[in-house]
Amino acid sequence: MTTQKFLARTAVLVATTVLVTGAASISKSWAEPQPGPKQLVDEVWQILDRNYVDGSFNQQDWKAVRQDYIGRSYSSKKQAYAAIQQMVAKLGDRYTEFFEPQAYNALNTEISGNLSGVGLELAANDKTKALTVVAPIEKSPAASAGILPADVITKINGRSTQGMNINDAVKQIKGAAGTQVVLSILRGNQNLTFKLTRANIRLNPVSFRSETTAAGKIGYIRLPEFTQTSPAEMNRAIVALEKQAVQGYVLDLRSDPGGLLDASLKIASMWMEQKPIVSLVNRQAVRERYATSGRSLTNKPLVVLVDGGSASASEILAGALQDNGRAVLVGTRTFGKGLVQAVQPLEDGSAIKLTIAKYYTPKGRDINRVGITPDVIVGLTDDQKKTLVQKRQVATAADPQYTKALSSLRQLIQTKAAAPRQTAITMRTVLK
Repeated sequence: MTTQKFLARTAVLVATTVLVTGAASISKSWAEPQPGPKQLVDEVWQILDRNYVDGSFNQQDWKAVRQDYIGRSYSSKKQAYAAIQQMVAKLGDRYTEFFEPQAYNALNTEISGNLSGVGLELAANDKTKALTVVAPIEKSPAASAGILPADVITKINGRSTQGMNINDAVKQIKGAAGTQVVLSILRGNQNLTFKLTRANIRLNPVSFRSETTAAGKIGYIRLPEFTQTSPAEMNRAIVALEKQAVQGYVLDLRSDPGGLLDASLKIASMWMEQKPIVSLVNRQAVRERYATSGRSLTNKPLVVLVDGGSASASEILAGALQDNGRAVLVGTRTFGKGLVQAVQPLEDGSAIKLTIAKYYTPKGRDINRVGITPDVIVGLTDDQKKTLVQKRQVATAADPQYTKALSSLRQLIQTKAAAPRQTAITMRTVLK
């Protein structure tokens, strides 16, 4: 599957630095006056020519593509935008896309954690091209209505989605808060219809609590997305739980589609110190390595919950914690997005998002289209997923993945508690 984040929304990106699974900013190369339509088309071509990850440009004669589009006449920005969309489509990369000014403004709003739409993460199956739900956003209209991961959207307002790309689907599903959209869903052999009222959705980057369990007093932290405020919220959560003297942690990254690379790096540093996190490799095979900085906030045992909706920045964090032996992963295989995007804003208010690199875990794993396999695999039935999503019974006794996480955490806590005693016995033996 390939993913496109969406609320009937587009991918969560940052316009000036690094994003999604992250990316480096691209230097500006335009003059102050706004470019004309033809200049805008050429500017986008130049950005892709310098930075796109695939040097073959999807087996295209990229210079011939430029000649084709520069050789055309454009009488309006609208014509230029349509040409840019066509040019970008030639790359065959669903992560690379062009944002008109209005869509780019919406993208910037999303980065701050303010979203508008029905609350879905959408994917396109590589083989069938079917528009598939990765996960509904917590407390969104889609989650409240009972839409589930792996649901296939067959119609939008009565229009078939067969052959429809994700960008077209986004345009049809998104809209002003208070308006409605009807989605036809295929779930297994069931045909379902959902009439959803669009809403403004505020992401709560981090929620947390402490509770007494068979494993002892533990801290539970839920991270639904990597936004600009997520690191500060995660810091607040860990500090508060440390003051409560918890003995270990469960970090819930299920249905977390990712977000900002910078947020992922900062959060990784809260759990580990002096450890590698991720490597980015561009088309020139230049490898940029990222590692934790400063001191971690805690070294207590950690279990991380993941599933098929854990993607992008979530996989960077989960992969780093797993590869460095810092945490045990529980759940199901993650989504498998190992590509890096950057957003370059343009002078007229539009922007181009493009794939600029691949990323690898600390042990050199390429997880793109493969995902990360948890250390402990625990699946859910469709009924369990519906109960967890619709009735908000996540991280309770009704949540099999959470209960298994607690069991795994208990083992980690017991092992850590036993280690000092073993060391003391060894020392006494030596001293006799």
